[in-house]
Amino acid sequence: MTKLKLLVLFLLGINTLNAQNILKAKVTDAATNETLEGATVYLKPSKIGGVADEEGVINLLNIPNGKQLLTWRIVGYETRYDTLNFPLTNTDTLKIQLQSLEEEMEEIEISSTRSSRSIKDIPTRVEYIAGEELEEKGNMKPGDIRMLLAESTGIQTQQTSATSANASIRIQGLDGRYTQILKDGFPLYSGFSGGLGLLQTPPLDLKQAEVIKGSSSTLYGGGAIAGMVNLISKTPTEDGDMKVFLNGTSAKGLDINAFYGKRKGKFGFTLYAARNSNGAFDPSGTGLTAIPKFERYTFNPRVYFYPNKTTKIMFGVTGVTEERKGGNVSLINGDTGITGRYFENNATKRISSQFHIEHKTKNDGVFNFKNSVAYFDRKLTTYTYTFNGKQTNSFTELSYLKASKKLEWIGGLNVWTENFKHDNSYLFDLDYIQNTIGAFAQNTWKAAKKLTIESGLRVDHVIDYGTAFLPRLSLLYKQNPALTYRLGGGMGYKAPTIFTEATESILYQKLQPISKNVNSMEKSYGLNGDINYRFYLAHNKLSFNINQLFFYTRILSPLMLKFYITPADLDYNRLENFNGHIDTKGGETNIKVGFGDFKLFLGYTFTHTDLHTDSGLKRMPLTPKHRLNTVLMYEIEGKWKVGLEGYYFGKQTLSDGKIGKDYWICGFMVEKLWEKFSVFINFENFLDARQTRFDTIYTGTLSNPNFRDIYAPLDGFVVNGGVKYFPFGDACCKK
Repeated sequence: MTKLKLLVLFLLGINTLNAQNILKAKVTDAATNETLEGATVYLKPSKIGGVADEEGVINLLNIPNGKQLLTWRIVGYETRYDTLNFPLTNTDTLKIQLQSLEEEMEEIEISSTRSSRSIKDIPTRVEYIAGEELEEKGNMKPGDIRMLLAESTGIQTQQTSATSANASIRIQGLDGRYTQILKDGFPLYSGFSGGLGLLQTPPLDLKQAEVIKGSSSTLYGGGAIAGMVNLISKTPTEDGDMKVFLNGTSAKGLDINAFYGKRKGKFGFTLYAARNSNGAFDPSGTGLTAIPKFERYTFNPRVYFYPNKTTKIMFGVTGVTEERKGGNVSLINGDTGITGRYFENNATKRISSQFHIEHKTKNDGVFNFKNSVAYFDRKLTTYTYTFNGKQTNSFTELSYLKASKKLEWIGGLNVWTENFKHDNSYLFDLDYIQNTIGAFAQNTWKAAKKLTIESGLRVDHVIDYGTAFLPRLSLLYKQNPALTYRLGGGMGYKAPTIFTEATESILYQKLQPISKNVNSMEKSYGLNGDINYRFYLAHNKLSFNINQLFFYTRILSPLMLKFYITPADLDYNRLENFNGHIDTKGGETNIKVGFGDFKLFLGYTFTHTDLHTDSGLKRMPLTPKHRLNTVLMYEIEGKWKVGLEGYYFGKQTLSDGKIGKDYWICGFMVEKLWEKFSVFINFENFLDARQTRFDTIYTGTLSNPNFRDIYAPLDGFVVNGGVKYFPFGDACCKK
């Protein structure tokens, strides 16, 4: 009997051993073939599971015989299900590929970092505005890009003229002159042309906008201390792209914009043309324009030539002409008998060329040659004087890129010239020539599976102002597909010019010229880091993406405007380098939540900016410490878009020492789409937040106003609506 029991136990043991199967699997990204450390598998009904190691490998033991349902999961990827019958006939390593839920991130081309890598592999933090978001902002403000940039965290559009609505871009609390604005890598909006640059750049011909916050001078030269905005144009496609945009506003505005692009064989062509206009608009009844009367025409043709598969040539010309009249509404409308005769008239002409050759070599290198010439003529006339100036800029760059799987090198040379001449009848001679010669090199190194390092160095020599050495370093660490860290820092500089927010606000009156004997370059260093985490719930139907950014920038010997009164009562303004520094520090929190057809965007910006001088500490004006962004979107693809948004601006210190009131700006937008056209309506600032409702915008008299800082909207509640026609389909939003 004992022997029989032993025999039964032996036979059962053999059967158990035969039922203990082994599975070895390797989990990778379906698009990039990268291993997915941390991926999990769960087997039903046996309840056996495992986690992938650094090589993406999972080893499972003691799997019973029979059918097992395998569930493969990792944050950011679609869940995969497989049914296997054990024991397996093939015991080789099982290859499992998971599909990313954000596959479009792999396809986004970012040109601002000069790298050829995808956005998820770039150590430098880049924010991009593209596709549907670009379209929605275009619906709200189709005539210029202020709305496109102003509603992002950490970015503020600062109005510098109460009656002409001139504006500049501020990033992380720093003046507009510290932000470099490019179009396709060309610096077309600097110096004298920068004051109206935002107002004369429409969004309809843009593919996307790329924003780098923090010191970026190593990438593109001086002027990018606070950050850089690179506007990327649409290029011709074989399918073709055409869009006609008609928009009208309750504030007397009318926009007629059209874009066409098409490639056929070796040739391609794009054309953008627009007429944008507005009547003198004064919702407050103060008698001064909140929106000036203007009429602007824009014409931008581009020709593309593809002689072979390795070479691309582009040549384009942009022409803009505008008449802008702000000030006393009655005077602008033709009533010459009134007593209050204050006005500001701006007559501008802008023409620029862009030339670009890209050639790929046999050893996978890429040569790029760029050249642009820009001419800007502006005649500013007020009731007491005229300021007339002409600026000619040129930019030439030659670069070479060589990339491999682990290393990428790029180096180049560039020459940047700026020549400004003004009317000789002015009180002081403000003419200047500023030439810069630069060389740069950048390396991107995949040092380890989880770590990528990007380093760079630029050396710029500014004639009359010396040489700037600009190193930068950025790190990207991917702990897993859901969690990434970035840390970066660099140095920057800004060569002195007479064109700043402060001088624009005084309309360059009684301004002394800059001088190499008095002025010097502003230099800076900065550091920023961010943490990005995304996760999915409810079987991947509910998505969360959280990004937390921290930043710090210090500017040494900042250029500030100072007012002098001489004993002879000859008062004047002069730009001087202060013996001290500006520092700005803070953080940005961005949260994106998606559920079905709904998307929720939440953003918070904390900014603290101070001026440190020998006489003490001073809070920099026009920088709200707290700002909140909220946007809720509902979209049925190809049918409806509905958006509700609210933006909170905290209290701001003003130049006169007073504190500006906090306020909310709220908007509501609806768009109905059909196959080839759509209609939309937008209720912007429907709470009618206006500075003229809760504060004053000037002191003195209407005939001779002394304008205060503009820290809140002046136009108030505005309704706009229109029609978009796209006979080739909405190319911007195609999947």
